[in-house]
Amino acid sequence: MILLWGLSGETPLALVNRALERQSAPVFFLDQRAFLETELQLTLGPRVQGTLRSGADRVELGEITSAYVRPHDSRLLPEARNAGLGGSACSHATRLEDSLLCWTELTSALVVNRPSAMASNGSKPYQSALIRSFGIDIPETLITTDPNAALEFWEKHGSVVYKSVSGVRSIVSRFGSGHFSRLQNIANCPTQFQEHVAGRDYRLHIVGDEYFVSEIISDADDYRYASNTGGRLEIRQGSLPQDLLDRCRALVAFMGLHFAGVDLRRNREGKWYCFEVNPSPGFSFYEGATGQPISDAVARLLINGR
Repeated sequence: MILLWGLSGETPLALVNRALERQSAPVFFLDQRAFLETELQLTLGPRVQGTLRSGADRVELGEITSAYVRPHDSRLLPEARNAGLGGSACSHATRLEDSLLCWTELTSALVVNRPSAMASNGSKPYQSALIRSFGIDIPETLITTDPNAALEFWEKHGSVVYKSVSGVRSIVSRFGSGHFSRLQNIANCPTQFQEHVAGRDYRLHIVGDEYFVSEIISDADDYRYASNTGGRLEIRQGSLPQDLLDRCRALVAFMGLHFAGVDLRRNREGKWYCFEVNPSPGFSFYEGATGQPISDAVARLLINGR
């Protein structure tokens, strides 16, 4: 049995579910929105045992051989917020989420991906150190709460971008003189500044032993939001140097990730940089543009269960 856990309307989860259906694989789909109809009995001992029930469906935890988990913060679900953050419904949702996350850490089933393996994404500086340790370059970086240090960094490089230090998604933006009036705000919020590397973006999806490379052609600072500004965006199948590919695959394996999205850029001189390893990639954006069967690869990984 394969467990899918997340929001039923989310595209990556839906694509994997359809891929599993095409293979006639047994699936237990746990929709987070149905938390009021969901119960988990979990027993911890020499073996992790228990029963998961959602509505009329139920599964013994011992029958689950693999799981693809994309849970969202239960407290932010409209169903939980409408019930009140201090109410019993919201408490049930958070307890259920905590118990399931506990199970994903302890089960012998294949979990794509365990929370502990994804934890490095919570700190961009820590993850950058991991990336460098595998011989992969990152742009010169400054993390600071000092406005003067940020200005000196900008003056040194001439072109600089800023982004979140944490794993919370943020829009990468170019720093310039128009930001001077807000620069004092970083005194209360450590901010990451990086030299702007002009060049071509690539996204590498690693799924178990398989991989897929997407080449992104865009004139936006953050191509994910190019459509919002009317910028150019084209995504097509690409390729990477073998040495870089091997290093990325070794990095992802070291992090304990079975499925990851690696963000790369090649500058105009042909030098490669890595920005981030995404431990729960929204791959549908790239699959839809290139036709690469990433969801089928995730399904194969889950069916193999190792």
